[in-house]
Amino acid sequence: MTAPLSKPPLTVLLAAPRGFCAGVDRAIQIVEKAIETYGAPVYVRHEIVHNRHVVDRLKALGAVFVEELEACPPDRPVVFSAHGVPKAVPAEAKARKMFYLDATCPLVSKVHVEAQRHFDAGREIVLIGHTGHPEVVGTMGQLPDGAVTLIETVEEARAFTPKDPKTLAFVTQTTLSVDDTAEIVGALRERFPEISAPHKEDICYATTNRQEAVKAVAAKAQVLLVIGSANSSNSVRLAEVGRRAGAAAYLIDDAGKLDLAWLDDARTVGVTAGASAPEDLVQGVIAKIAERFDVEVQEEGAARETVSFKLPRALTEAAQ
Repeated sequence: MTAPLSKPPLTVLLAAPRGFCAGVDRAIQIVEKAIETYGAPVYVRHEIVHNRHVVDRLKALGAVFVEELEACPPDRPVVFSAHGVPKAVPAEAKARKMFYLDATCPLVSKVHVEAQRHFDAGREIVLIGHTGHPEVVGTMGQLPDGAVTLIETVEEARAFTPKDPKTLAFVTQTTLSVDDTAEIVGALRERFPEISAPHKEDICYATTNRQEAVKAVAAKAQVLLVIGSANSSNSVRLAEVGRRAGAAAYLIDDAGKLDLAWLDDARTVGVTAGASAPEDLVQGVIAKIAERFDVEVQEEGAARETVSFKLPRALTEAAQ
């Protein structure tokens, strides 16, 4: 009788922290509790967070996802996504006498407040971010057209010509690459030493922590698996950070998208998840890896997150 072939050993370094951040957790809870409190359907303008699995689960509970308010009936609750919305959106909802819940992450709202403060002080505003991302659309939509200039690259920062270099300020999208953003800010400060900066870093704690954990993991791993959707900015950035740190990095939705052949020459594989990816997807990927390899899982990272955000008062009071 032939002895069963043993599986090759493989170390899996599990990045910590990973997965849901406080803003994502709050946004998902808002949709869940709205359905629980008001019944289905509850409408959601734009994907509540950028993860297909989360969206599909909420659809099954009774959420209906739309791109614009005109697709929503006026007699059903509507939730605004975690990425934030232009001021015109709640104004339209009020005009139509709609009941709405704003799931904008409080750290995105902080950027909105900063941009308004700079505008009120007469400053010209630069927003560092990615064209078309809902967070960028929401932030630019806080102010009149032309009040904010979007800059995506160091080259654009070097080519930018302000109306008055002495009345200039910058804000940033919350889910950017920390290192790339530092380069862009450096280019702006080199040209405009008096530029006003945020009181506190705009890139959120969760983005920063996950990128730092990925750097630690990727330095020890030959392959990095990032679990998250392709339209998730923070997930895409994690894969970029991993590649920059020397690992072959793959962004995958779930275990079904994992090609085990990627791991054939690896001794150590890093695994992380974007801020909108549920932990069960991480465990599913590890389970698939274990089908072919003798897996030893080790957690890598130091930051422990204790941040939480309150739900909207209208929702908590209605649920009582």
